[in-house]
This record gives sequence, C-alpha cells and structure tokens, in this order.
Amino acid sequence: MSRLDSYSSKVMDLVGQVGDNLRGAVPGNASKWLQTGVALGAAKTGSRVVGSFVRRNPAVAVAAAVGAGVVWLAVRHQRKKANGNGAVIEGKSKRVDAKRAAPRARKTATRARTSPRAKQ
Repeated sequence: MSRLDSYSSKVMDLVGQVGDNLRGAVPGNASKWLQTGVALGAAKTGSRVVGSFVRRNPAVAVAAAVGAGVVWLAVRHQRKKANGNGAVIEGKSKRVDAKRAAPRARKTATRARTSPRAKQ
C-alpha cells in the first residue's frame, strides 16, 4: 500500500465526518433553503441554455412550441370526451342538402297614396 492510497482513504474519512457534522449542525429549515437555492440555480442555468439554443435555432424552437400546442389541444379534446362534456351521440345521421325556398308573393299596398298636391 502506497502513501497515496493511505492519504486518499484518510481524506475520504475526514470528508465523511465533516459532511455528517454539517448535516447535524444545519437546522431543518436551512436544508429546505439549500434545496430551494439548488433548484433556483438549476432553473437559471437551464434558462441560459434554452436561451442560447433558441437564439441559434429559432425554427426548431417555433416547431417545438407548435408541437406542444397541438399535443395540448389533443389532450384537451380527449379529456372532454372522457368527461362527458361534448360527448359524441351514437346513432345514424342523414345529410340534408340546403334548398332555396320558394319565392313568396309580395303584398301590394291596399291604400292609395295621396299627395299633398292632389288635395288642392
């Protein structure tokens, strides 16, 4: 066993002890804050990566957004069908073609028009 192996095992033991002591010393709320900070850091890094990708490939980003919209719409329609809102009615249907209505006879005026000049 070389000195390097003995040092590495001692360092690993020391790191494990420090980690255990830190976990015991940190209050319960601090670990939640730490997790929140890690999540915020991951979100910030992710947004940077996505931003640079969108700047380099705008067509791919637009296609992905359209695809996500189509998927959302399909899921929405599927849920509506499953819930019974707008449920499909089973049965037979017959196509009815629209026809023009027969022309109606126009009524003529029954009173004669009198102009103010005729009374004179």
